[in-house]
Amino acid sequence: MAADRTSSVSVRVPAKINLDLSVGGVAPDGFHPLATVFHAVSLFDDLTVTPAAEGITLEVTGDHVEGVPTDRTNLAVRAARLVARRAGVERGAHLKLHKGIPVAGGMAGGSADAAAALVACDAAWNASLDRAELLELAAELGSDVAFALVGGTAIGSGRGEQITPALARGQYHWVLALSDDGLSTPAVYAEFDRLSAGRVLPEPRVSDEVMQALRSGDSTALGQALRNDLQPAACSLRPDLGDVLDVGLEYGALGGVVSGSGPTIAFLVRDHEHALDLSVALTASGACETVKRAHGPVHGARIGDLPRLG
Repeated sequence: MAADRTSSVSVRVPAKINLDLSVGGVAPDGFHPLATVFHAVSLFDDLTVTPAAEGITLEVTGDHVEGVPTDRTNLAVRAARLVARRAGVERGAHLKLHKGIPVAGGMAGGSADAAAALVACDAAWNASLDRAELLELAAELGSDVAFALVGGTAIGSGRGEQITPALARGQYHWVLALSDDGLSTPAVYAEFDRLSAGRVLPEPRVSDEVMQALRSGDSTALGQALRNDLQPAACSLRPDLGDVLDVGLEYGALGGVVSGSGPTIAFLVRDHEHALDLSVALTASGACETVKRAHGPVHGARIGDLPRLG
C-alpha cells in the first residue's frame, strides 16, 4: 500500500449491522463473549490522511458530530499512533474525517474510523504493514475494527475481533431508522447484565437459520431470522425503539433488528422500490427522526478518491 510521502491518502469505510448477535455472560476479564454475523452496508465514513512534520491531529465534520473527541482518545487517532509505533514512523499526520455513519448508533462508526486510519496511515507513511499486522492492530483497538477492515459478510467470535468470512449469496436492501440521540454501549451491556441476572446464559453461537438464509440468498428467510440479544436491553433503555420496530414491520418490512447496541434499527426489505416505500411510510408515521437506505454487503476499508461532499 505504498504512497508518495507528501501525498494525502483517502479511505472510505462502511458501517456494519449485526444480522445475528448472540451474547454470553460477562467473563472474568469484564467482557462478554460474542458470536455474531457482521454485514457491511453502504453507509460510509470518509477519512483523508495528510503526512505532517510531527504530531497527529484530527478534524471531524458531518452531521451530529458534537461530542466526538478529537484528541488521543479518538479511535482513529489511537489507530494512527499504533501504526506509527509498529512501523517506527517518526513523522506526524493530519486526519480529516467526514462522518456519514451515526455517532453512538450501534453501527460501529468509531471502529470503522479506526480501520480507515490503519489503512490510510499505513499508506501515507509508506509503513508497508501487511494484512496480518493490520488485523493484529485492529484486534488491539476494539471488537469491531477487524471487521471494518474486511467488510462483506463475516462471522465474528471472541469479543467480535476474530473474523471468519461467511458463505453468503446475494445483495440485501436495508432501511435504517436513525435516532438523533445515541445509546452508550457500556450502558446497554449493563442493562443486558441486569435483565439476565440470575440466569445461566448459553455459550454464544450463530443461528443456523441466519446462515441457511445467507447461503441461499433468501431475503424473506433472513428477515425472519434476524436476532440481537442486546435488543431487549436497548429497548428497555429506549422504549420508543420497540414502537419503531412495530411500525416498520406493520408497513411490510421483511424483518427488523436493533443494530448492535442501538439505537439504529435496520429493516430488511425486498428491493430498492420496497426500500423507498418503507422509508416514506416510516417518515410519514413520525416513528423516527431520520431514515437512510443502504445495501450490503459492501467492501471494507478501501483506498480511493472520495466523492466530493455537498
